[in-house]
Amino acid sequence: MNAHAASASWRRVSRRTGRVIRFATVKSDARWLRLRDVLRERSLKFGNFVLRSGKASSYFFDGKQTTLSAEGAALVGPLMFELIKDLDVAAVGGPTLGADPIVTAVAAESFRAGKPLDAFIVRKETKDHGIGDRIAGPWRAGQRVAILEDALTTGSAIKMAVEAAREAGMVVVAAATIVDRLEGGADNLRALGVECRALYTIRDFGIEPPG
Repeated sequence: MNAHAASASWRRVSRRTGRVIRFATVKSDARWLRLRDVLRERSLKFGNFVLRSGKASSYFFDGKQTTLSAEGAALVGPLMFELIKDLDVAAVGGPTLGADPIVTAVAAESFRAGKPLDAFIVRKETKDHGIGDRIAGPWRAGQRVAILEDALTTGSAIKMAVEAAREAGMVVVAAATIVDRLEGGADNLRALGVECRALYTIRDFGIEPPG
């Protein structure tokens, strides 16, 4: 199987079990393997950390170190687009700041692939100046969208973006993340009626999630 052919098959979360499952093997995809190496080198940090969720962790995934790098952006765009291109959506968005470079890379790749998806960014709160928007970018009410993020733990950041998009009148079809830490986030999103997909789980980096 060549790299291009393998890249069409990815992972999603089982609606029945909440576990990430594969559509088919992707480990022969050179881009998937290379991005894993880049993420390991640039984004995976070990130590004592407190996560956004308030949980203590022995490792931290700093996705922006990869998604804002030249090579990382060049890999993330095509791979994340492959992950969601079967969805019936017209745009991709996500919570600032982690999703900003991801949705931009995916939008650019989608145009090159002949299936253009616009990108939007969900702020933590509504601006108090300018046009006073909370969601920046080209979007419209009634639009079907996917929410993207760099890492999934409990899903709180994605949940915020989902709720903001729904309040604006968009239809959230699915969420997709680069790395799922396997700490309950997929279950929480599924409870919101949102399908969840991931390029990697933390096990792909040799780390077991907490029991």
